[in-house]
Amino acid sequence: MPSSNIAACDYTEALYQNHHGWLRTWLLRRLGCYEHAADIAHDTYVRVLSGPQAEILHKPRAFLTTIAIRLLIDESRRERIERAWREAHAAFIADHAVAPSSEELVEIIDCLEHIARMLDGLDERSKKAFLMFRLDGLSQADIAKELGVSVSMVKKYVAKSLLHCHRALHGKKSGKGI
Repeated sequence: MPSSNIAACDYTEALYQNHHGWLRTWLLRRLGCYEHAADIAHDTYVRVLSGPQAEILHKPRAFLTTIAIRLLIDESRRERIERAWREAHAAFIADHAVAPSSEELVEIIDCLEHIARMLDGLDERSKKAFLMFRLDGLSQADIAKELGVSVSMVKKYVAKSLLHCHRALHGKKSGKGI
């Protein structure tokens, strides 16, 4: 193992030993559940280990809390998506006799979560117009009424969203020819 990898492993181990207890306590105060705090602290270090090799940090606690907060945001987003899907699913079941299988449910939720991550960083109006157009199947005129904007503005929102998704999937450089 190259010496740079050994140094990175030693640093990550020291980061864990010096700050794991503090991070778990910090999370416990915010979450009120020891097990949940322990899970998020664990996931934080998994993210540290799976990310790029960390340089020596001047503020390791700020670094760890930023990762933990992002994990909590991801978790919250997934819970909102699951809740919305369950509500939609319950409405669907009430109207139809056939329900999707458990595997299909997991695939649908994962797909919705992936879409939500792709739309991160997009302004709310563009995101809302895109979802109304692509998921709800509303016409651009209906979206314009709902958002209180012109149809041409809705077209711009949808185009901006599609470009944002393309860049999220293929990288920023591949969007030049679009």
